[in-house]
Amino acid sequence: MVILHVKKGDQSQFLFETTVKTPIDEVISKLVKIYNGRLKIQRICTEMEFLAQHGISLPPNMQGLTDEQIDELHLVDEWKSRCEPSGGAVVKKDPMQRRNGQAPNDKMADVIKRTVSEAKTSISKKQVESNVFVTEETVQDAMDRLRGVMMIVYPMGLPPHEPIRQEFENTEDLSGTQASLEVLEEVTTQLWWAGKEFLRGKKLEDFVGCNEKTKIIAKLQKKGQGAPGREPVFNEEEQKKMMAYAYRKQEEMKKLEEDEDDSHLHSSWADPSSLKRAFAGVGDISWRPK
Repeated sequence: MVILHVKKGDQSQFLFETTVKTPIDEVISKLVKIYNGRLKIQRICTEMEFLAQHGISLPPNMQGLTDEQIDELHLVDEWKSRCEPSGGAVVKKDPMQRRNGQAPNDKMADVIKRTVSEAKTSISKKQVESNVFVTEETVQDAMDRLRGVMMIVYPMGLPPHEPIRQEFENTEDLSGTQASLEVLEEVTTQLWWAGKEFLRGKKLEDFVGCNEKTKIIAKLQKKGQGAPGREPVFNEEEQKKMMAYAYRKQEEMKKLEEDEDDSHLHSSWADPSSLKRAFAGVGDISWRPK
C-alpha cells in the first residue's frame, strides 16, 4: 500500500493509505473529504466546549445583548425551557453573550469534555508521528461519538440556531469567517508531490511508479495558487541536530584557542631524544649522588 503523508502548506495533516492503481480523482476526493471532515470536527469540538461551560446558543437576535437590553426589547428565549440538559442546568453566565448561561451539570460537562478530547485525538495531526492512518471511517466515527453525547446530554434536542446542530445537519453558514477560507472544494483542489501536480484522469502509478511500498509527502492546494513550496532537504529534527553539532565544534575550537599551556613539552614522552636514550640503556641515569 502507498502511504501519503498529506500536508496543507507546511503543516502536516494526516496519513492516508491507498494503492498505486487508484485514480487521482478518487484520491483527491477522499483526501478532501477527510480534510474537511477534520475541520468540521474541530469546529464542533470548539462549540461543544463552549456549550459545556455556558449552555446552548442564544437566538441570533439576542446574541451580544446585555440582560437590560433584552428586557427593554422584550426578547424571550423560547428554547431555554425546551432544551434543558439532563440532570438539570447550572447557571454559568456567558461573558460573550452568545450562550444562554444554562450549562449542563458537572457530570454531564465531564462527559462532553471527555468525548471531545477523544474525538480530537483521533483526528489530531500528532497521529502522523504515531504512524496512525486517518480514514473517512475515522472521521465518521468521531462525528458519531460527538452526536451521541449530545443526544445523551440534550435528549430533547438542540435548537435550530445552535451551531453544533447545524454542523451535524450540514446547514452551517461559514461565509465571511476564517473557517470558510480553510475549507477545500473537491473540484478546485489539486494534489502535488515533488513539485509536480497529480493530473486528474490518471492513476497514482503514473507518477510514483508501481512500488506499493512507496511513501511520499503529498500537498493539497487550491487551484490557482501555484505549486506549493518544496520540502526542505533536512527536516526540523535533523536541522536541530546539525545546529547542536556545529555549536559543540565551535565551543571546542574556542577552548583550543584559549588553551596556550605548553607545560606538556617538558614531559618525558615529548622529549625527542627519549627513544635514543632508551635504546642506549641510559634513559634513567641520574648524575646526582644518592
